[in-house]
Amino acid sequence: MASIKISRESCKGCGLCVRVCPKKILRLSKESNNSGYFAVEIFAPESCTGCASCAVMCPDCVIEVER
Repeated sequence: MASIKISRESCKGCGLCVRVCPKKILRLSKESNNSGYFAVEIFAPESCTGCASCAVMCPDCVIEVER
């Protein structure tokens, strides 16, 4: 199983990672971070395959995937 680490405070909530996730396990949070952005969150971590599409797509490099 893979694990995803998201730097919530650095995320600007662009949603690119949400769109490219093949398992559709990412979403934008309903609560904003300290900068006022609705950061991405993972809601089904057990379904992550570790493909790292989210990390590759992130323009701000706030996602780390460990396999």
